[in-house]
Amino acid sequence: MAPCYILLLLLAILLSTYPALFCTATPENDDFIRTSCGATRYPELCYSTLSPYAADVGNSFPQLVTAALRVTLDGAVSTCGAVRSLARAAPRRMKGSELAAGAVSDCVGNMKDSVDQLKDSMAAMKGLDHGPDFAMELGNMQTWVSAALTDEDTCVDGLEGSAMNGKVRDEIRRRVVWVAQLTSNSLALINRL
Repeated sequence: MAPCYILLLLLAILLSTYPALFCTATPENDDFIRTSCGATRYPELCYSTLSPYAADVGNSFPQLVTAALRVTLDGAVSTCGAVRSLARAAPRRMKGSELAAGAVSDCVGNMKDSVDQLKDSMAAMKGLDHGPDFAMELGNMQTWVSAALTDEDTCVDGLEGSAMNGKVRDEIRRRVVWVAQLTSNSLALINRL
């Protein structure tokens, strides 16, 4: 009798701890996200990062774009913080290379600019409607997300030419490239609004 109670207790804990495993999106929502992500440059990344939002997105393309921007902004903020931490440690790990430390510092600036551009895009998306200013507002969003992508690419490019510790460079590059892929996907989805 005791093993049954233990099994039921474990099952109850599992169900309460991991509800997302048991409350999945409907196949229609899942198909909507997969199909929409097919128009992006990184469709698998798009799908894997947006499918957890299927219930919120439903079949609403504006909600999908909002979710994509949120995921991208969260990734950019996280990456900016990680790059900033690496920049603080960089002088100790750059073996006196001012160029390498400068490249990391420039990258921090690029990522901060990227975050600012993505925040502007999120704010614009919240107020986006199909009124007379729709084309201008959409154009602003496209410009900001494109600028964020350029900032991220500039960060990666600046790291390539520096005499930086390979592990530091690779870690920063890996994080920034991931955010750039998210940004690229967000831009592709915005372009379909």
